[in-house]
Amino acid sequence: MASVCLLPYLFYYWGYSFGTDDFSVLYVAQHSNSQLPLFFKLAAVWGGHEGSMLFWLFSLSVWTALVAALGKKVDILINARVLAILGIIMIGFCLFILLLSNPFERIFPSPLEGRDLNPMLQDIGLIFHPPLLYLGYVGFAVNFAFAIAALLSGKMDAAVAHWSRPWALGAWICLTGGIILGSWWAYYELGWGGWWFWDPVENASLMPWLLGTALLHALVVTEQRGAFSYWSLLLSIFTFALSLLGTFIVRSGVLTSVHAFAVDPGRGIMLLLLLGIAIIGALTLFAFKANTQSSAIRFNLFSREVFLLLANVLLSIVTLIVLIGTFYPMLFTAFGLGSISVGAPYFNSTFVPPALLILLVMGFSTLSRWKSIPSSSLKKIMIPAGLAVLGGVLFGLMFERVYPTVILAIALSLWVILGNLVFIQRITLRSLGVLLAHSGVAITAIGITLSSYYSTEVGAKMIPGSESSLSGYTFHYDETRLLVGPNYTAEQAVISVSSQGKAITQLMPERRHYTVRTMMMSEPGISWGLFGDLYVVMGEKVDGDYYALRFHYKPFVRWVWGGGLFMMLGGLCALWSKRSKRSSNSVVGGIS
Repeated sequence: MASVCLLPYLFYYWGYSFGTDDFSVLYVAQHSNSQLPLFFKLAAVWGGHEGSMLFWLFSLSVWTALVAALGKKVDILINARVLAILGIIMIGFCLFILLLSNPFERIFPSPLEGRDLNPMLQDIGLIFHPPLLYLGYVGFAVNFAFAIAALLSGKMDAAVAHWSRPWALGAWICLTGGIILGSWWAYYELGWGGWWFWDPVENASLMPWLLGTALLHALVVTEQRGAFSYWSLLLSIFTFALSLLGTFIVRSGVLTSVHAFAVDPGRGIMLLLLLGIAIIGALTLFAFKANTQSSAIRFNLFSREVFLLLANVLLSIVTLIVLIGTFYPMLFTAFGLGSISVGAPYFNSTFVPPALLILLVMGFSTLSRWKSIPSSSLKKIMIPAGLAVLGGVLFGLMFERVYPTVILAIALSLWVILGNLVFIQRITLRSLGVLLAHSGVAITAIGITLSSYYSTEVGAKMIPGSESSLSGYTFHYDETRLLVGPNYTAEQAVISVSSQGKAITQLMPERRHYTVRTMMMSEPGISWGLFGDLYVVMGEKVDGDYYALRFHYKPFVRWVWGGGLFMMLGGLCALWSKRSKRSSNSVVGGIS
């Protein structure tokens, strides 16, 4: 546990090197500059490979310290084994950093100035997005450790699930926040008008989130009913394995991505070795020890247990779909079959059908009860189901083009929200958490559906005084301004937006030139709205003084991230309810 105490000091020293422009540290010289604003210097701490891996290890030390501090009511043998397993994982990553990713390497003589942080990463989103993502990744190591400890003890009962579930909730909340911020950052920073590209690194964070969601539900059944212990064990193992796989994808360079940090095959092999040791060792232990479990729990075909089982199966299927789509091109190339790209058409055609089924199951799981569904619930089902279908049809008819998929997706999303509202028995922190989290998934689904099907865009060559139009909006190019930033110069277009002769807003996209990196970056101009965004990107000069501009209208895109915030809030309510229950009970470990 010495590294738990040492890592915060190392991380403080690491940040201090950036704040004082200590360019004798190679990593600081490569990723910072004296002209870089202070808050971007903070982001640069984890803006490259070595820094991100040090923060990964720091996050693991934080989770380990929390387990040690808050695990006093956990069985002493289980807790000791959990801490030992986390310590072994920490040793593995310490060796990786010391041998292949030393962030404290010095150079002499030290340069007078640094190379600057990648302009793409000079954004407020980078300050919060990677830390939340890493905390989510690493947090699932705790559940992995609990699973291994349970296997070594020969039991995965309600008590172990009770101790393990809060850590899964904490990791899931962090990972949800990291994904939301990453999507938001891609939307307003990359300048392509989208929020998800099915990029390998985006997929790397989505896969553990999907299995982590399944893990949460499996732990609920194990804790409440003593069933699904195999699911809880396997999902704990594979969720952490996918977190390690995400680390491998981002930092090995094996897959091309705008988010990737490194292209060093030596580092990739080491990360792959750590992944292999973890998953092979865990599955071997599962094969020899998991058969000690037995369950005599009985339940009807239409019961909460069955719906949660269906949800876990579907979440596992969509995870496998994303995994295949992400790694199939790499395997295709590795076997000498040429090169192939797998993009949005594959993911949309294979991911969407099971995702719609998940929404259907979510609605039914709310009205169900343990063991069976009461007949009174079946009678009430017609009200939310009818309102959901009506709402889906009305939403579909709001737009000029009608798509059956849109009507179905909106109806199922409303079914989830209304089902939670109608069948909630009494308001508690736990029930409020379920309502917010499930409603958040539905709201995000609505935002994804409507922004995907009804977004419009148009390109135009414009100079001051010219106009363009899109989706009932008129865009008038007023003027071009020249700006000087702390470490860049920029050309800014001022564009007035009106609709039916009424002024709406002003958009001010920029085209920035970063002097140290000699890179050009576009900063889009965005007018935020609850029911739609206006979005414009400023491109290069064409035909003399004309600028290439691209205008977008993105309906309901804000709901994508709003739903994510609801999910996080729901998770926090559920986590707080677990804390309150632990503090009110003198004995921890019973079925609650």
